[in-house]
Amino acid sequence: MAGNDKRRGAVRKTARKGSDKGSGGTRRRGLAGKGPTPKAEDRVYHAKYKAKKTKERRDSGRQNPKDTDNQPELVVGRNPVIECLRADAPATALYVAVGTGNDDRLSEAVHTCAERGIAVLEVSRDELDRMTGNGMHQGIGLQVPPYKYAEVEDLIDAVQTSGRPGMIVVLDNITDPRNLGAVIRSVAAFGGHGVVIPERRSASVTAVAWRTSAGTAARLPVARATNLVRSLKQFQQSGYQVVGLDAGGQHTLDTYDGTTPVVVVVGSEGKGLSRLVGETCDDILSIPMAGRVESLNASVAAGVVLSEFARQRRVG
Repeated sequence: MAGNDKRRGAVRKTARKGSDKGSGGTRRRGLAGKGPTPKAEDRVYHAKYKAKKTKERRDSGRQNPKDTDNQPELVVGRNPVIECLRADAPATALYVAVGTGNDDRLSEAVHTCAERGIAVLEVSRDELDRMTGNGMHQGIGLQVPPYKYAEVEDLIDAVQTSGRPGMIVVLDNITDPRNLGAVIRSVAAFGGHGVVIPERRSASVTAVAWRTSAGTAARLPVARATNLVRSLKQFQQSGYQVVGLDAGGQHTLDTYDGTTPVVVVVGSEGKGLSRLVGETCDDILSIPMAGRVESLNASVAAGVVLSEFARQRRVG
């Protein structure tokens, strides 16, 4: 009889595990739904998850474009650093890579920073590479605080108090900070009063723009416009002629009078002026060119027009 038999394996088991009745909810929980299926990039075993993590690591050293207004910038290269310091650009620190060869420019930069109370910090070359994102710094980097943009109204008021006819450049569809820096430099060189850029989809005053402007961004106001068309109308109401540059313009630079208050609107080489901005301009101006060249780089076109207007004002 089972249970009384002495054979091995015939012993009746009396100890039972778990509750005597029901499953304790185990089966019910097993039948419950588990929610929506996670995205492929959120599943740790999926290839897209690995690709996402790789991209995050690659981008971890890059700055979020939305945060650029609140972050300091590094101007790199010996000549740009010297030009920024000579232009009295605001600076908070000078970084010098350990082992960098000394020359007159480096000595001047260190001496100028010491005189102004700007911290001079030695860092490893690898660290400076990481801070700048490349190895083209020549062993030196000048940290400048976030750029403080002016308002369009500030430019108009400043021109009125100067007693001279205003000359402003407005950039439309310009996304390369090198173009922005070059335009700032040209406006300063030819006696202009400021630059206006859109708040969105536009280059901003970053370290690249600082470098290209050769420090002139420190003494020439740059304003940001929430709505470019509205800002152009503000200039028109203040007595400015708004002139857009386009190869198919009805006026040419040779015959245009640039001695009155003027706003020069420059579009990108590829897209040109946006439709609404072009419709808001009082005149569309073309630059006469010889040969097969159809258009000029935005900063070059701005420099040509500003040079001619400055010449007219000198002889007028």
